[in-house]
Amino acid sequence: MKIYVNEITGIADAIVSMFMSKRSWTREKETEIRNTCEAVLDRHGRILENADKDALEKYNTWLESLVKWGWRHTTMLRFIDISVTVEGLHRAGQDDWDSHAARFNNRIIRSSTRLASFGYEVSDWYSDKIIPTDTAFEYLGIDTPDTMEKDGVTYVKTINGYIREDLKDSADVKRGLYMLSIPSNFIFKINLTEWGHVFKERNSEGTANPEVKMCCEAIASQIEEIQPKFNRELFLKIKN
Repeated sequence: MKIYVNEITGIADAIVSMFMSKRSWTREKETEIRNTCEAVLDRHGRILENADKDALEKYNTWLESLVKWGWRHTTMLRFIDISVTVEGLHRAGQDDWDSHAARFNNRIIRSSTRLASFGYEVSDWYSDKIIPTDTAFEYLGIDTPDTMEKDGVTYVKTINGYIREDLKDSADVKRGLYMLSIPSNFIFKINLTEWGHVFKERNSEGTANPEVKMCCEAIASQIEEIQPKFNRELFLKIKN
């Protein structure tokens, strides 16, 4: 399994939001914030190594305030979006991740078992723990017939079993034999407030599937690597 935090966006918007409630906002202040963020951050939301010292100091002061207040006033952190691509989480783990679709504002697209075909592949976590029956038979030198009959109906051999001959090319039928250990790829986007909830539910201290916890922790580490103030302590504090 591979995890890619693609970018963190909306930080300037979140900082601007701090100045609205008490009417300390001015258009000049907003322009200053946006220009500073543009000077300090690259397109992925990562702090530039050669960022101007004064601009960086100003940025860090604003961000510290945002973190200080944002965990309680969570609307401010909703302006910050995190884009993530996951490669190879097993399908059952994908289903667990899908349970948070409302937290993503339904911004999640995954590999379809209807529109794509899968072989005997399993996710990395399962690779040394299970062996599909057909793979085991092949290893043991046990031959299985290419076709079989049941109640006068012919079935043909395919991945993980047999399909009725007239339906052998049906994607809807083929996926009925796919195992939950097949690797799934997906992309999703989530705001920082909602990520706090997902992290609380799926981190290494919880009861989620081991590979799902690995996925969650890897995302958390990459977020913190991009923006150090967005760390596990903050994720656990965010009220949501």
